[in-house]
Amino acid sequence: MIPALGLVAGLVIGLVLQPDVPLGLQPYLPIAVIAALDAVFGAVRATLDGIFNDKVFVVSFLSNVVVAAFIVFLGDQLGVGSQLSTGVVVVLGVRIFSNVASIRRHLFSA
Repeated sequence: MIPALGLVAGLVIGLVLQPDVPLGLQPYLPIAVIAALDAVFGAVRATLDGIFNDKVFVVSFLSNVVVAAFIVFLGDQLGVGSQLSTGVVVVLGVRIFSNVASIRRHLFSA
């Protein structure tokens, strides 16, 4: 449950401090958040499955964010940033909903 607690702590800190995001990084922030959420929900699922590994979580978290940001950057350079951003959101969204469904099955046996 450490990843879930980290998520809640990060949300609270973000809401209290309300940091400003530089203009150049604003297109990447939503994608980075979705990639991070994918890693967190994957970690919660792995914890419930009894196979959580903190090293795998850290590598997954960082690699998800870096790869998603690179895809958006590449899309911006090619002039198709919104299409690639949508693709990243769809792929990571499917993974998030899959992990949430698995978490739901673990918690509610349904």
